[in-house]
Amino acid sequence: MSFDLVLFGGTGDLTWRKLMPALFQAWRHGKLPADGRILAVARDERDDAGYRDWLHERLQAAESAKRPSDEEYTRFAQRVHYLRMDLSQPADYAQLKAWLGSRSTPGGADTVVMYLATSPHLFPVICEQLGASGLNGERVRVVLEKPLGHDLASAQAINRAVGAVFSERQALRIDHYLGKPSVQNLMALRFGNALFEPLWRRESIAHIQITLAECLGVGTRGDFYDRTGALRDMVQNHALQLLTMIAMEPPSSADADAISDEKLKVLRSLKPFDAASVARDVVRGQYRAGTVQGAAVKGYLEEDKVPAGSQTETFVALRCEVQNWRWAGVPFYLRTGKRMGQYHAEIVVSFRPTPHTIFPGAQQPNQLVIKLQPEDGLELRLMAAQGGLNAAGVGAVQEALTPVSLDLDFHKAFASERVGAYERMLLDALAGRLNLFVRSDEQEQAWRWVEPILDAWRHDTTGPRPYAAGTWGPAAASALVARDGFAWSEEG
Repeated sequence: MSFDLVLFGGTGDLTWRKLMPALFQAWRHGKLPADGRILAVARDERDDAGYRDWLHERLQAAESAKRPSDEEYTRFAQRVHYLRMDLSQPADYAQLKAWLGSRSTPGGADTVVMYLATSPHLFPVICEQLGASGLNGERVRVVLEKPLGHDLASAQAINRAVGAVFSERQALRIDHYLGKPSVQNLMALRFGNALFEPLWRRESIAHIQITLAECLGVGTRGDFYDRTGALRDMVQNHALQLLTMIAMEPPSSADADAISDEKLKVLRSLKPFDAASVARDVVRGQYRAGTVQGAAVKGYLEEDKVPAGSQTETFVALRCEVQNWRWAGVPFYLRTGKRMGQYHAEIVVSFRPTPHTIFPGAQQPNQLVIKLQPEDGLELRLMAAQGGLNAAGVGAVQEALTPVSLDLDFHKAFASERVGAYERMLLDALAGRLNLFVRSDEQEQAWRWVEPILDAWRHDTTGPRPYAAGTWGPAAASALVARDGFAWSEEG
């Protein structure tokens, strides 16, 4: 297969931190089709050689195992090209069209992927110009990076602009969390095994927790993050996508639309928020100075490019319910934040306790822990007896049960190199596999559910609750779960 991959925003952070390293890894693993070209597009005056030198310098910042040797980079960089463009100028799109048509084979590449790694406000302009230039044929796909808008209206406006030029199957809305091997295993866990499906319902499950915690602060992105916040940055997309995969009904097939249909049903079944339920069931926080992994760090308001007195949340915890027969009455707790105690992402499925115990002492309910990062695996927490003797050393003793774990590390279970999130998503985009991309009605419904929270916060003068960097967020987040008689995983 021949392909042309055009990266709009070719000198941006996303391109050199994520996309180009992922493309290099795909090439190193022998997964990148041989007849392929990569074109970086930006406003800077450069030629191919200048861009390749610039990119080589930045790829040296990659972790050592993923860093290209000079010989490897020379071979990989033969595929990399550069084109200066002003994204508002039709003449520059004519140059792009000419470059795409410059292949020696008639008709151009089998597949052309336009990856919009730019600010979302440029998406409509780029798509309009691509359409006007005739660069929207059936072989063309456009990949849209998050965030897609900052509210429902802006997301709908982007989708209308994109939909006027590209069909739904040509528009790939990326959520890189869906490309993580551990997240893909959610589907395998639920629908590739008969073990859990009979238990995957309200009769057996007491509650479910989804935690996406980061140690890092906002770094140099203070201005961007302050316009976004944790709810838009993590909950509206990543956390809700994980919730849909946990809560969805079995799809009729592995087809992208069959999966999206079931995810959409979950989003439509989420109990809507109003001002009263936001005040009761949503906690927002903002980190202050503290200590993370032994190092002192400053608070959010002291970060570069963050406005004085900002009310932007860096932490969100919320309680929600899926109102259908499978999940009625089961609370789902979502939590995400920056500058927290650990870099840690997991889903904890807590089962109901045994209805009658015959053993002395307290017992812990069984839990299935789906580890997303930094570990990648499954842990099943059970109760077991040690099989000890009585004090005299003879005869069995009726002893209290002890917690034990069955722990599966996917990195050990699968010895071969596992494909990273962006590597998988880019390869799927080139191949036209849509299963891991988000459909427009999913994305809009997620915004529809989140918007009442944003509206309530706009009228709330109290602002976010402070929490010390290096902790697990405001104390109110623990109280939110304790109100139902539960505790966050690290507190249990």
